[in-house]
Amino acid sequence: MPFFRDLSKPQPLEFHAEMLLGVQRPHTGSLQRRHTMKEAKDMKNRLGIFRRRNESPGANPSGKLDKVLKSLKPTPEEALKWGDSLEKLLLHKYGLAAFRAFLRTEFSEENLEFWLACEEFKKIKSQSKMVSKAKKIFAEYIAIQSCKEVNLDSYTREHTKENLQNISRSCFDLAQKRIYGLMEKDSYPRFLRSDLYLDIINQKKSSSPL
Repeated sequence: MPFFRDLSKPQPLEFHAEMLLGVQRPHTGSLQRRHTMKEAKDMKNRLGIFRRRNESPGANPSGKLDKVLKSLKPTPEEALKWGDSLEKLLLHKYGLAAFRAFLRTEFSEENLEFWLACEEFKKIKSQSKMVSKAKKIFAEYIAIQSCKEVNLDSYTREHTKENLQNISRSCFDLAQKRIYGLMEKDSYPRFLRSDLYLDIINQKKSSSPL
């Protein structure tokens, strides 16, 4: 499931295209957090770019990008189905982008990024690339005080560290399962109760023909 510039404020179209296409912007500590607080305030409005074309008279977004955004626009039924399970939410690119936007407001986007990195890791065929990627994932998300450290218990952390001695596609399975469970029990229910998700559902309903 492959979902994966300068901290200058991106234009709305760029911002959401980056989230949809899995482009990751660099984390830069406190500077990023200051920007994130402002993003949280108007996140619902910014997600509106999915539901309309750029209204600026002088704007002329590329046809390809416009088609991508339009093709990912969920039907009312699809958006409602995100409430069935976290799996269904993550399988929909629009839903994935919305969930990532929500996690960013809670400063917990690293959980989703780690989960996605593990999904990508399991698709690697070259052993040498697998070794390199495994070390990068561990250093970035699992090592204590790493830049995007995820919340893992000591047993899972040590178990994963030991797996790096004999790297295989399953070496992050336990850690990935723990983080998925954390999102499923914690962040996901809050997302379903959030104004961000409720607005998507309500706006979809209000835009439906009578």
